[in-house]
Amino acid sequence: MTSVPSQALTPNTYAYEQQALVKATGFREYDARWLFGSEINLAGIQDLGLCLGTLLHRRGVRPHIVVGHDYRAYSSAIKYAMTSGLIAAGCHVHDIGLCTTPMAYFAQFALDVPAVAMVTASHNENGWTGVKMGLDRPLTFGPDDMLELKTLTLEGRGQSRSGGGLTRVTDMYERYKADLVKPGKLSRKLKVAAVCGNGTAGAFAPQVLREAGCEVIEIDCALDYTFPHYNPNPEDLKMLAVMKDAVKVHGLDAAFGFDGDGDRCGVADNEGHVIYADKIGLMMARDMAVLVPNTTFVVDVKSTGLFATDPVLAQHGAKTDYYKTGHSYIKRRTRDLNASAGFEKSGHFFFRPPFGHGYDDGLVSALSICRMLDRAAGKSLADLYRALPVSFTSPTMSPHCGDEVKYDVVDKLITRIKADAGSKRLIEGQAIVNTNTVNGIRFTFADGSWGLVRASSNKPELVVVCESMSSEAHMRGIFHYIQALLKEFPDVGAFNQTV
Repeated sequence: MTSVPSQALTPNTYAYEQQALVKATGFREYDARWLFGSEINLAGIQDLGLCLGTLLHRRGVRPHIVVGHDYRAYSSAIKYAMTSGLIAAGCHVHDIGLCTTPMAYFAQFALDVPAVAMVTASHNENGWTGVKMGLDRPLTFGPDDMLELKTLTLEGRGQSRSGGGLTRVTDMYERYKADLVKPGKLSRKLKVAAVCGNGTAGAFAPQVLREAGCEVIEIDCALDYTFPHYNPNPEDLKMLAVMKDAVKVHGLDAAFGFDGDGDRCGVADNEGHVIYADKIGLMMARDMAVLVPNTTFVVDVKSTGLFATDPVLAQHGAKTDYYKTGHSYIKRRTRDLNASAGFEKSGHFFFRPPFGHGYDDGLVSALSICRMLDRAAGKSLADLYRALPVSFTSPTMSPHCGDEVKYDVVDKLITRIKADAGSKRLIEGQAIVNTNTVNGIRFTFADGSWGLVRASSNKPELVVVCESMSSEAHMRGIFHYIQALLKEFPDVGAFNQTV
């Protein structure tokens, strides 16, 4: 049994060296992240490992777990502290060393191990640490799992057991790489960039792409945990600018930008245009639908409505399920519906057999795009993008709304919009024909145009997105409808941007 950890200890003191520091706010909806030193110390990490091991036993999971770490100055030390806690909890730890997060997920399958704990803060700035966890491959923790682990840890309820052990696995990268290139080399010679922002993916992505048959230009692939050039985040504007410039300078077929722990991949096409995640997902869904007719795709509610109206998907019998935003939710839903893939607008893509193992992996995304081009009869990535139906999409807008009231505001908004749908009220000349309330409310018109209002999962904000299948003016009209409704709620602040 651990002692109850503190949430406020001062570094460079006796108490800091003797007690566990674990700040409650580090437990998030899908994973855990802290500023190392000021919000969690090594004793706190050890307690976290003990409580995670305790959770395995409570759930009846075979107590074997894969651990790995990203490239930061302190990540290996954090992993070893967590490992000591897991062993104390009676778990056998399989340590695969430095790796991307997807490599740790792959190791669960390669080693036949049910659980994983990956030490990473993804693309967060140096100074951050965290853990991505799962007990049921290929799934990772959702809110209920995180709440249980948080309670165990903050209440000091970890339990020591005998039987723990450690195995160091030194060949996981070679096994992972062999699995990725197993479909064979590309028949079409593609010239691509691996843009890694000096994150962990830089140690692995270039060589995997080369072994798949690509000519690879390496950009910022040297490991440097200070991230000296830009944040390794495929939504970061500086990283996107580097990707676009690389295409023009080197005459590339595509530029792939990997985030800090390698589970996401951003894309710039051969003309230097960034293709955002939901549209690149639609392009891949078209390709997969030909290979697996009558399949299902899962996308989050912020994603383009073109998945539901696309003629190529319809021709091949594909169905689309719009589900809760959040990579943990989309991953689980993809498995539960036996879908071929799940696409989350932040760039977490989940490919299931025969395309992948069901977890999010930026390299699997990049290779899937390369194989799509291999099958595209000489068409470029820009050609495939232009072949998509046109839509007009707003930016993601985030008006302030306090955490204590945001869900109540959304519930009241759902009632209002459902009433408008029931009364057949015309909005921009169309009536609402469908409402999806799995995550806020996404309301859809007959032509596939839609609007979304949901509560942000981790900020005191609402999330508003609109898309029209006919015109930018129509998209703005949908936004003005939402804006007028929100003005009735004094707790909702001004929009950070408008359309």
